[in-house]
Amino acid sequence: MIRHIKRTAIVILALLFLVFGVIGLFLPFLQGILFIIIGLVLLSFVFSAIDEWVSKFLSKSPKLANHHRKLHQKLRKYFE
Repeated sequence: MIRHIKRTAIVILALLFLVFGVIGLFLPFLQGILFIIIGLVLLSFVFSAIDEWVSKFLSKSPKLANHHRKLHQKLRKYFE
């Protein structure tokens, strides 16, 4: 039951970040791309297809992939 609540909270938080990201693409004071990336990383915890897509995208940049892997490990402690 608690796992289901955490999963739902992650999805809601990720969608909120994605909405702010889209809004931020049009407003100069909000960093849209940053919010979109955070939203996608959060969604990658819940949906394996998004996790595969993010991993495929990050495979083009080993340095960025390393940062993502470290962040993913740290955040997994909190969300699981």
